[in-house]
Amino acid sequence: MKLVYDIADKPPIRKNLIYAFQQLLAIMAATLLVPILVDGTGTYMSQPAALCGAGFGTLFYLFIATKKKSPVFLGSSFAFIAPLAGAVSFGFLGIFLGAVFAGLVYVIIALIIKKTGSEWVNKLLPPVVIGPTVALIGLSLCGSAVNNIANLNGDHSFVKLVEGFAGTITAENLAEATEIGFFSGYSLVHILVGIIAFVITVYASTKGSKGMKMIPFIIGILGAYVVALIFTLIGNAANIDALKLVNLAAFDNMQIFKVPRFTFLGIFGAYPEATNKIASFGDVISILVLFAPVAFVTLAEHIADHKNLSSIIERDLITDPGLDRTLIGDGVGSIVGSFFGGCPNTTYGESVGCVAITGNASISTIAIAAVYCIILSFFDPFVCFVNSIPSCIVGGVCIALYGFIAVSGLKMLQPVDLNDNRNLFVVAAILVPGIGGLTLNFSHITISSIATGLILGILINVIFNKRAAK
Repeated sequence: MKLVYDIADKPPIRKNLIYAFQQLLAIMAATLLVPILVDGTGTYMSQPAALCGAGFGTLFYLFIATKKKSPVFLGSSFAFIAPLAGAVSFGFLGIFLGAVFAGLVYVIIALIIKKTGSEWVNKLLPPVVIGPTVALIGLSLCGSAVNNIANLNGDHSFVKLVEGFAGTITAENLAEATEIGFFSGYSLVHILVGIIAFVITVYASTKGSKGMKMIPFIIGILGAYVVALIFTLIGNAANIDALKLVNLAAFDNMQIFKVPRFTFLGIFGAYPEATNKIASFGDVISILVLFAPVAFVTLAEHIADHKNLSSIIERDLITDPGLDRTLIGDGVGSIVGSFFGGCPNTTYGESVGCVAITGNASISTIAIAAVYCIILSFFDPFVCFVNSIPSCIVGGVCIALYGFIAVSGLKMLQPVDLNDNRNLFVVAAILVPGIGGLTLNFSHITISSIATGLILGILINVIFNKRAAK
């Protein structure tokens, strides 16, 4: 695609401040959700601290590791939710130590790549493998977007329904699920507002002025928020729960300035109610076992994200700045992020999607977004505002973001001859297990469906497609 702003370009400062805010909104929901999913009590995990950590981790990635050559934001990683939940029992020190172990895995692999070169990565991951993997990353997020739009979250998700009926969906058990309240969160009003957010975003991106096309997500989110707020005010006045979309309770006890519960403060005993609980070397090994294997799994997604971003900005990030540098940026960025907010970081597909849709790959925009994260983590009204945004609005905007990730992966398949069964079966080996949710569980280690599909695709390609994939 033709970029409006290339990596080294610097948009006018006033516009850039707005573009950066859009990047912030694109990554905000997921970054703030991880600490809640890990520790709903907020004893060890803090949303503002995670936001601040993402900002510092991104700045390290941009300026120190990749030397201003890779325009992507690092946010809280969902892959580490289970390890983080286990590490909470070891306190702040256990959480941070886990991120250190995960980051060191990336650093070690980066040093190996620096020694051996990255050419093997391109041979191991030709377009026939990396294309469907990138598409899979976008497609795997579709359920999240739909659940957000329909207000089907947590135990009300369609996936939980399928699992509850052993994978068999019939009219009878759907009726049973409705009778027992399985769809009690389902809301046509949420769907309406979610679709409004999506339509506004699409209009701004395709029919809007040049300025609107650069900030479609801001326009989509704020436009739909106004609609949701009107519904909420009507709902409060008429006492209609179905119309109460905006979480006004998020503003309760709001302060103007509030210091986040930083992980490093917890490590040094700043919070007497939350102690560090590492009692032996065995506890350290337990934390290592929790985090290190997951880092190996997320390595595949790291490469896929950078391959995808490379296709968007039309320069090979695996070569320049090099996979070793992006891995160090991701690994050390995770350690830096966890030092402040507990959460290991990862490259965000939402950020890549924002770059693709707006055509703005400016490093300065990403950097300002990171600075926003640091500053706004201390500004309680902003965190409260984000927490008040209905999930359906986030879901509506994410239709565009996740869709662009999936489509960019499919575009990588354009030069691949899918009439050749050797290529067709490689794609099938990735998409079917990935979309179907095939995970591999080994005691405390879980290999995600995306990683499972990628591993199977690589094996099929290596065994049956020894010639260079076209």
